[in-house]
Amino acid sequence: MKAREPQLYQSSLPKRQVVAAMGGTMLSMFLGSIFMTITATAMPRIITDLGGFSQYTWVFTSYIITETIALPLTGKLSDMYGRKWFFVIGMGIFVASTFLCGISQSMGQLIIFRALQGIGFGVMSALGFIVIADIFPPEERGKYGGLMAGVFGISTIIGPTLGGYLTDALSWRWCFFAPLPIGVIIILLFIFMFPQLKASHEKHRVDYGGVVTMTLFIVPLILALTWGGVDYAWSSPIILGIIAFSIVMLAIFILIEIRAEEPVIPLTLFKNRVVAVCSIVAFCMGAAFFPVVTFIPLFFQGVLGATATASGGFLTPMMLSAAIGSFISGQMLSRAGGHYRLQGGVGFLISAVGFFLLTRMTPDTSYATAVVNIILIGLGNGLIMPVHTIAVQNTVPYSIMGTATSMITLLRPLGGVFGLAIVGSILNNTFASSFIGKLSPAVKEVVSSEQIAAIVDNPQALVNVEAQAQLQSLFDGMGSQGTVLYEQLLFTLRNALNSALIQVFIVFLVVTILGLLANFFLKGIPPHRRKEDMPAPEAKE
Repeated sequence: MKAREPQLYQSSLPKRQVVAAMGGTMLSMFLGSIFMTITATAMPRIITDLGGFSQYTWVFTSYIITETIALPLTGKLSDMYGRKWFFVIGMGIFVASTFLCGISQSMGQLIIFRALQGIGFGVMSALGFIVIADIFPPEERGKYGGLMAGVFGISTIIGPTLGGYLTDALSWRWCFFAPLPIGVIIILLFIFMFPQLKASHEKHRVDYGGVVTMTLFIVPLILALTWGGVDYAWSSPIILGIIAFSIVMLAIFILIEIRAEEPVIPLTLFKNRVVAVCSIVAFCMGAAFFPVVTFIPLFFQGVLGATATASGGFLTPMMLSAAIGSFISGQMLSRAGGHYRLQGGVGFLISAVGFFLLTRMTPDTSYATAVVNIILIGLGNGLIMPVHTIAVQNTVPYSIMGTATSMITLLRPLGGVFGLAIVGSILNNTFASSFIGKLSPAVKEVVSSEQIAAIVDNPQALVNVEAQAQLQSLFDGMGSQGTVLYEQLLFTLRNALNSALIQVFIVFLVVTILGLLANFFLKGIPPHRRKEDMPAPEAKE
C-alpha cells in the first residue's frame, strides 16, 4: 500500500482538539514544574521540622531518579499505544503522591512520596514536548516548543513566591496541598477532551529486558554518587561494589538493546550526529541548571539571612528571565531557521558568566547583586531550553519521535541527578570541614562535641528563629562574653555554608563550560517537512 504524503500535522485534528491538547499539556507542565521550586523554597523549613540536613538533596534526587526512569518508558510506550491515557495515569499518580508528601511525618516518608511524585511528573513531562511534534509541522515546532518552555518558566516564577508565602504564613505542608484542585481539573480535562494521538496501529512488543537493566543501571549509580564521600568512603567496598554492579547492568542493557526488536532506547539514534551532540548538551544543561534552583534559596536564607518568602521572591527574576529566553529562542527557531549552534552557544555563554559571578559571592553580597547574577543564569538557560529538543525532533522520523524526544528530555533530569549527587557530597563535606576548622577554641569550650555534631548535621539556626534562640541559650549566664561567642558561632556557621555553596557553584560553572564546548559540534538543520516523515497521527475521540 502506498504511503500517504506527509501533511501539516495540525490539519489532521479539529481546532477544538488542538486547543484541548495544547491546553491540557501546558496546564500539566505548569503544575508539575511548580512543585520543583515550591519544594526548593520550603526545604530549609522542612529540614527544621523533620530534621535530616544530610538528606537535603535526597528529597530532590529521589524525585529526579524516578522521573528519569519514567521518561524513556513513557516515550516508547506512547509511540506504541498513544498519548492520552498515559497523561491521565501520570497526572493521577502525581496528584495522589503530592497529597502524601503533604502529610509526611519524617524525611524518609517525604523522600518515598517524592519518588512517586517523580514518576507522575516523568510521564507528563515526557509527553509534553511530544504532543508538539504530534500536532505541529517542523517549521512551527520551535515557536510552540518555546511557548511550552515559557510555561515552565512562568510556573517556576509563581512557585518560589507561593512556596515562600505558604511556608511563612501557614506551613510547608500547604505547599503540597494548595495546588491539588488544579490537578483534579486537569485529569478531568484529559479524560473528556484530550484526543487520542497514536503513530500507528501495528502490534508492538515491550522491551522488558531493556526496562529492567536500564533501571538497574541508573538507580545504583545514583546511589553510589549520593552516598560516596558522605555515608561511605569512595574507596569502600559498598560504593565500589555498587558502581561495579551498575557498569555490568549498563553492559547488559547495551547488549539487550542491540538485539531487541523494539528497544526502549534505540542505540542507532546515537549514530545521528545531531542526536549525539544534543544528548551531551542536554545532560550538561541539566547537571548545572536543575540543581542550582535547589541551592539558590539555601544561599539567600542561610548565607544572606533572607526569609523563605523573600528567597522565593528573589528567585522570581531568574525564572522570569528563563521564560523570556525560552520564548525568544523558540520564536527565533521558527522565524530565522535552525541556527541551533548559535542560539545554544549564546545561551551557554550567558549562563557561564552568571555562574562565574555566583562563585564571587560572600555573606556581604547585596541582594541586588545576587539577583542580577541569577538572572543571567536564567536567561542563558531559557535560550538553551527549546533548542536541542527541536533540533532532534526535526532530525528523526516521526515513527520514533516520542522515543527520541523523551530521551533528550530524560537526559536533562538525569544530568540533574548526577549534579545533585556530586554537589551534595561536596556541600556536606565542605560545610563540615569548614565549620569545624574555623570554629574558635573559646566557642569549643562552651559547646560540646555532640552539640557541634548536631549543628553540622542540621544547621537550622541559619534559617529558623527558634533554633537561633535555642543555640543562643548555650551562652546564657556569660553576659557580654556569651553574646560575643554566640555571634562568633553564627558567623562561622554562615561563612562555612557560604564556602560550601561556592564550591557547588564552581562545579556548575565547569559543567556549563563543557556544555558550551559540546554545543560547537552541533550543525544547523533548517526546519522543514521531510519525506521520510510518517503520516500525521490520527485523532480518536
